[in-house]
Amino acid sequence: MQSRQGLVLAGVLDAAEAASPVEAVEAVTREVGLALGASAVSFLIADLSGRALVRLAYVPFDDAGRSRRYGDEVATVLPFDRSPAEQALRTQTVQVDVGSDGWTVLAPVTERGEAIGLLEMVLPEEPTAQALGEITRTAHALAFVVIANRRHTDLFEWGQRTTPFTLSAEIQRRLLPGAFTCEASAFTLSGWLEPAASIGGDTFDYSLSRDVLHFSVTDAMGHGVASALTATLGVGSLRNTRRRGASLAEQADVANTAIAEHANVRGSYVTAVLGRLDLRTGVCALLNAGHVPPLLVRDGQTEPLRLPGNFPLGMFTEAGYLHEEITLRPGDRLVVVTDGMLERNAANLDLPAVLRSIGDLHPREAARALADAVLEVGGPTLADDATLLIVDWHGGHQEGRRSSAGADVDRASTALPD
Repeated sequence: MQSRQGLVLAGVLDAAEAASPVEAVEAVTREVGLALGASAVSFLIADLSGRALVRLAYVPFDDAGRSRRYGDEVATVLPFDRSPAEQALRTQTVQVDVGSDGWTVLAPVTERGEAIGLLEMVLPEEPTAQALGEITRTAHALAFVVIANRRHTDLFEWGQRTTPFTLSAEIQRRLLPGAFTCEASAFTLSGWLEPAASIGGDTFDYSLSRDVLHFSVTDAMGHGVASALTATLGVGSLRNTRRRGASLAEQADVANTAIAEHANVRGSYVTAVLGRLDLRTGVCALLNAGHVPPLLVRDGQTEPLRLPGNFPLGMFTEAGYLHEEITLRPGDRLVVVTDGMLERNAANLDLPAVLRSIGDLHPREAARALADAVLEVGGPTLADDATLLIVDWHGGHQEGRRSSAGADVDRASTALPD
């Protein structure tokens, strides 16, 4: 006999496929709410700022189980305030809170460590352990529903944007990876971009093959649309050669030529750090093209990595490129930043001290904490984009990943103090 959980998940998938992409999440949350006797269900999507949640698909239920809707496409911003919702995302564990409306369950909607949002469910009675298990697994399934359906609609992207995007920001957004966080057995990775008032052309990128992690952080000269277009040339070239199996030096050579020949502003260039991490050995090849040196955090100490000097991409068409290899040890943290983390007022930031203070945080929270520290000394409006990529090396590539509902809870950040 099929279990109740199997029936719930089957209902979730059927509801998602039967609905249009715009209505898929609402259909799924309605299905789950009916199955578990909820009085209300919400999907809270993580805002692009990383500092709030946005309520989407609020679906109350009457006694007959029929849904009632309030307006069209309403999004409500819920800033982080150390509430159970923020704690659920931070710790990647279900939170249960009792109030006048009943028992509110908040379950992370996560895929490979990428915190997509929360499933919020109000129940008339205290949920049993079995009910919490069903909600947790259903929230994990909801992550895949969101990932699949956001390809067909702007609804989720719209919901995540609490401030309008400029044209240059729109171009820059398309250059970033689809997920800012990735967990695997051997590593945990998270990137972040804190945009300037006038977009500065920063990007980060990564891709995982069977035994290798590829990553890059780039910074195109200038600001605005011109900078975003130069960044497009750089990222497009690097992705193209990476997907053809080119070495780091070959990727840099081709990108150098592409930017020099096709950039719309004379003298345009892109600084970059390119990386290739062998997941079987921990050997990491790094190429620095006129960029801020990467930082290695090891045993509580932070040191810039001394790499061969190379010209920025696009500066000289005849430039050659050299890389260096380092061997990571379990527990190492590799941090790549752009100069927006160090320029002007941000130069007052004691970066090694901040990195020490956030050493126990998951890269997902560490990246946001580091961005917050930059904003504290250089904000509220930055003169240049501040971008970073954090890679934690664990080793054990051949081992299976230990995860629960889309996250490795053992790697998650601890709860914020009351």
